[in-house]
Amino acid sequence: MDAHVVAGHPERPARRAAAADGVRDGAALLREEAVEPATHAELAAVHDPAYLALLAEADTQGGGWLDPDTYVARGSMTAARLAAGATLRAARAIAAGDAAIAFAVVRPPGHHAAASRGSGFCLLNNVAIAAEALRADGSAQRIAIVDWDVHHGDGTQQIFDADPDVLYASTHQDPFYPGTGAAHERGVGNAVGTMLNRPLAAGEGDEAFMSAWIDDLLPAVEAFAPQAILVSAGYDAHRADPLAQLAVTDVGYGAVSRALGGVAARLELGGVALSLEGGYELDALRASAAATVRGLLSGMADATGST
Repeated sequence: MDAHVVAGHPERPARRAAAADGVRDGAALLREEAVEPATHAELAAVHDPAYLALLAEADTQGGGWLDPDTYVARGSMTAARLAAGATLRAARAIAAGDAAIAFAVVRPPGHHAAASRGSGFCLLNNVAIAAEALRADGSAQRIAIVDWDVHHGDGTQQIFDADPDVLYASTHQDPFYPGTGAAHERGVGNAVGTMLNRPLAAGEGDEAFMSAWIDDLLPAVEAFAPQAILVSAGYDAHRADPLAQLAVTDVGYGAVSRALGGVAARLELGGVALSLEGGYELDALRASAAATVRGLLSGMADATGST
């Protein structure tokens, strides 16, 4: 995945290393696994074949730019397929009960990638690919996607906007890139009510972030009764992040993760699968990933009475 790089871009290999160290910090017992790239069929379940061909051609010809923020370098498609494959592996590990937490520490990120376009640093929608794979193999039909990245996951919402079996819940800074995710965007057709957007203003910090999730969004996730929970785990809402101004801290991420762990335990799910999205200040990224792992484990233990 570290072959996906352009000099000077904030979406850089050091992010993956920092987040991985954070997961190691937070986990008392950890198994690190090799992963396989997602197959073309797994990608094509979400993405238009013409778009996949465009990405492959850009890669083989030495790279290029999809938009002013989103690059393709030589090796980017291998990196993106590995990121999707790792997220898919994490989702399947949780569905099979192989782990309490499966954290795919990946790059490039995914939640801005729609069916036929990439944007916002994202080439393939890792979480959407994992969700469709779970449904294809019968592991889960109803899936909740939790997205606490500072940017709205417009690609994920576009992919599942009319799907009543996928609940998408997001907090994000507003007004901010990509300009979507208003509270009135709730899904279409018989999926109305499955897109839950909670925009937050710059500087609102932990209190608003925690309230949106703990008092509002996570109860809705629990009421939806999903058979799997996937997290678009972005950490660019952190107050130290250079690309946003929401002013969340690792304390906020830990508290929301603890509440999410409780939801997963009460629903008697195998665990929670996460895929790295944003987060560009390395120390904040490491601390936030560690707080997430500790919070999830604590919430699961609280709900089950275990230690």
